[in-house]
Amino acid sequence: MPPSPPTELGAADDAEQARRGAADTTTSPDRRSGAGRDPGTPRLRLPLRTVALGAIGSLLLLAGSFGGAGVLVHDPILGSGPLSAMRYGHGRDLALAVLYTGFGVLVWAWVRLGRGVLAGLVDSRGVLAATAAWVGPMLIAPPLFTRDVYSYLGQGLLALHGIDPYAVGPSTLTGPIPDNVHPTWQTTPAPYGPLFMGIAKGVILLAGDGMISSVIVMRLVLLCGLVMLIFALPGLVRELGGRLPVALWLTAASPMTVVHLIGGPHNDMLMIGLLAMGTLLVLRGKHAGGIALVTLAMAIKATAGVALPFLVWIWAARLPGNRWQRLLRAGTASVAVFVPTFAACMALAKVGFGWLPALSAPGMIVNYLSAPTGVGQAVHSLVSLFADVDRGPFVEVGRTLGSLALAAVLLRQWWLAQEGGTIAVRRAAIGLLAAALLSPVVLPWYLTWGLAFGCALRWTPRALAWVVGSSVALVLAYYPDGEQAMYNWPFVAVGIGAAVLAGLSLLRFDPLGLNRLRGAPEPSAEVLERTG
Repeated sequence: MPPSPPTELGAADDAEQARRGAADTTTSPDRRSGAGRDPGTPRLRLPLRTVALGAIGSLLLLAGSFGGAGVLVHDPILGSGPLSAMRYGHGRDLALAVLYTGFGVLVWAWVRLGRGVLAGLVDSRGVLAATAAWVGPMLIAPPLFTRDVYSYLGQGLLALHGIDPYAVGPSTLTGPIPDNVHPTWQTTPAPYGPLFMGIAKGVILLAGDGMISSVIVMRLVLLCGLVMLIFALPGLVRELGGRLPVALWLTAASPMTVVHLIGGPHNDMLMIGLLAMGTLLVLRGKHAGGIALVTLAMAIKATAGVALPFLVWIWAARLPGNRWQRLLRAGTASVAVFVPTFAACMALAKVGFGWLPALSAPGMIVNYLSAPTGVGQAVHSLVSLFADVDRGPFVEVGRTLGSLALAAVLLRQWWLAQEGGTIAVRRAAIGLLAAALLSPVVLPWYLTWGLAFGCALRWTPRALAWVVGSSVALVLAYYPDGEQAMYNWPFVAVGIGAAVLAGLSLLRFDPLGLNRLRGAPEPSAEVLERTG
């Protein structure tokens, strides 16, 4: 029988790690030579076949993306010649088939890697090797499952020309960059913070108006967020009690990271990295530096501001006096760090406060990934059976109730976080998850927000299986060219089936029972270890 994953990633795993040498990020002489290894401890190894399998999937994604992803309107490489056939008709169909095959292979490799992590056969080095191999091809791919990066570039171009990106959309200008912005965002002001506007402006300055080079440079900048997250995770895991291989597998090697955050790419990656580093500094007592980094994360995307009040509790818990005195002192000190840091971002980017009203810009998107919006749509569908009514009021009422529910959740979680320490971080992770689910607009990659430090908590295999299934379903909620697929019900059914299969595969070697149908014996633990 195959080795079943442990039932909980808790004390037993901690003891197992201690026997191995405790530090996953270092390689001791004993580990390299095998000397002194406990005979009962599984042999840690680099899962070369799994890494190679995921790399093949990533390369297939890259190959298919040239015809099926968010390609340029006027592509200098594929715009003419025989390769242009990939963008039209049967050529595009073939490109999409290759792309979806690559995604399936990548998910298969991620699940295999997760089995090895849960069984204690793969350590952090193995997960990092997989991450590097799987992310690499994405750096040169056309935008996958989104066209948002063209909006980033268009907003940076506006700022570079001295035009307020919080007042007008990219269509104000002409040229290859505005031409490639999705029609939804052509006239929409930027909903991002001042630091990101400065970054977008810098990318245009560095890469010029070359579309391919600009996308690659933007990816490299946002990749810094993944690097920061990887550097922060060992410390967060020690503080929050999780396991480093699990945390890395859950975030860095995840298809949500590889395909959406890097393949997209999305500025959420940079926000998450700054958020993780800032939280770690606060947990280690470097409160001012941590608050400053999380302020920078908020200057990328306002969502990071959800975490700031929770970090204030961590600072307050270490000060003398009663609860309210400590909160007042920590809150005042945090504001004293926040205000000049954010003001500096605004001054460097040469933008004002226009980003605050621009935060409502994504509200034009209506989809059921947002729970309040989905409830409004469902009620409208029921009422429409009896009367011809407009959908708008139903969606607005649902969103208003959702905003009230979100405020209540955040307030309760913040109040329960007053002990500070790891409790505050746990509550902040719940708050970020609630912000993603209850916001008026939810896009698939929003669900990665809470994993900035939630991944460093202890996870049960069953909970991880839910994450696997959700990750697959969320990626497939959009087509590779960036258009939403959520109302193509046959496609949705296939996506849900794939998500369920992927989640079950983390817990069961043969979830469909194919070996039993063929009468083949299940592989032994030794075979699984050699082939995993």
